[in-house]
Formats: sequence, structure tokens, C-alpha cells
Amino acid sequence: MIDLSVNIGKLKLKNPVMLASGTVGYGNEISNFTDLSKIGAIVTKSVSLNPRKGNPPRRIMETSSGMLNAIGLANVGVEKFIEDKIPFLQKVNSTLICNIAASSIEEYVECVKILEEQDTVKGFEINVSCPNVKEGGLVFGNNPEAVGKITEKVRAVTNKTLIIKLSPNTASISQFAAVAKKEGADAVSAINTLVGTAFNIYTRKPVIKNITGGLSGPAIKPVALAKVLEISRNVDIPIIGIGGIMCWKDAVEFMIAGASAFELGTVNFINPNAGIEIIEGLKKYCEEMKINSISEVTASYIL
Repeated sequence: MIDLSVNIGKLKLKNPVMLASGTVGYGNEISNFTDLSKIGAIVTKSVSLNPRKGNPPRRIMETSSGMLNAIGLANVGVEKFIEDKIPFLQKVNSTLICNIAASSIEEYVECVKILEEQDTVKGFEINVSCPNVKEGGLVFGNNPEAVGKITEKVRAVTNKTLIIKLSPNTASISQFAAVAKKEGADAVSAINTLVGTAFNIYTRKPVIKNITGGLSGPAIKPVALAKVLEISRNVDIPIIGIGGIMCWKDAVEFMIAGASAFELGTVNFINPNAGIEIIEGLKKYCEEMKINSISEVTASYIL
């Protein structure tokens, strides 16, 4: 028997496959196309203290080997999430992690405090790639002090597994991982989307109403791998790898680079059953390589 279980902070996942925030809604949307009970963890669409309409359309487009999105963290808000979404998620035999978005440190804390009382929620992934409205719209994730303060304040109100989702749009991502660890994070997820844009050559206007959006998909995989490797070589903290994973071979690469687990994002729109297929691929890989536990692959790079 191949042991596919992995540890992320206080959590033991049945396998390293996680479904990334924003790509599977609140789980019920994708449940008609795949067996969620076989997935290691589901990361919810970002939840904020109050409902958010998000950005006006057009807010998503296909690019070469990827996708641009500027959804704007549209969501139902924490109270509606508890009332309308939790009942379904309670029935799914998978680990539930809530992604949290906010426009101030106080909002992060309050949202986590409310969800801390929900037994179904086993951990939090904090999206620091949000603009800080109190500081003129500067993105939290581009400031190590802000990332440290958010981690510290949220850690103080929860004992559940705390994951900080790091932005790649910085000079040294390992610096941010170190700050997150110092202030009590159990793990980091890397990477969030890269900043991108596109233009209509006939109107000369941006295709995305928001002008810029987050680039995801296979196009960003080499960047994401390099960021995971950088963290792995400099900070002793569990890493959840994200960025362009389309098949089990991509997933194995992320684990070799240092990831303990990984999240599937853009691929869910193309193949909603990708998670199950990747689990089967990991089993066959371990059998072929005579690996007893998938965790042996983590940070097994030879430089």
C-alpha cells in the first residue's frame, strides 16, 4: 500500500491534492463532476466579512497557456457562507480550508473569529494579495511587515491550521515565508497569480475591465516552481505549491521542489476530474519509483 497522506500544520490530509480557492466555488458547483470525498482538501472561494459583488465584467479571459481573471473576490460574505454553504460542505468527506480575504487587518481577524466556531472548517488560508484600504490601497502581500502583522493577529484568534498565501510579485518570496513562520503560520501556499494584462488591438482598450488581472495556468508553472524552491531552500515551513499544475507529473515536480501538498486551480475549468486522475498518477509513480510514502518526494531535489 502506498501512503499518500501528508501533514500540513495540525492537519493530516488523505493525499496532497487540494482544490484551489476560486476555482471550485464552494464545492457544490464541481461536485457533479468529481468525487470530492477522494480529494485531500477543498479550499473555498475567498470569504470576506461582508458580501462583495466583485469587479464589473469583462473580468476573465483566456490567454496563451493560461487565463487572466479580475473577479475582484466576489463572494456571499461570511454569514451567508455559514448559512448557505457550510451545510453542503459538512456532508463532503474532505478537509475544508477557508480562504479569507479582507481590506483591513481587523476584517481578517473578525472573519476568522466568526469561522473559528465552525467545526467543519479545519483551517484558514489567508489571501494577503488584497489592497489595504487604510493604507491607500497598497497590497498587503507586498509588505513584509503587513504580512507579519496579519499572521500575528490572526494566529491570536485561532488554533486551527493557518496558511499564508504568498504573492509572487515580490523580489524575495522567502523573506515573506520567513515572516509568516516567525509570526505563527503553520504553512505557506505559493504562488498566487502573477499580474498580467491584455489589449484589444482594434479598440486599443484593455480586454479586462479592471485593466490588469491575475495570470494563472501552465504559463506560470516555471515561475511557481522557482518560488517554491526558493522558499524550500531558505525557510523550514510546509509549502503548498500552486501554479499551472495540469497532470500528475506537474504535481510531482512541485513536490520535488519542496511542496508538501499542492493546489489545482485553472485545470479545474478544463477537467473537473483532474484531482482524481492526479491521485491515481501519484500512486503509479510511487509504485514505479518504489516509494512507500508520497511525503518522501518532498524537497527531494538534487542540485
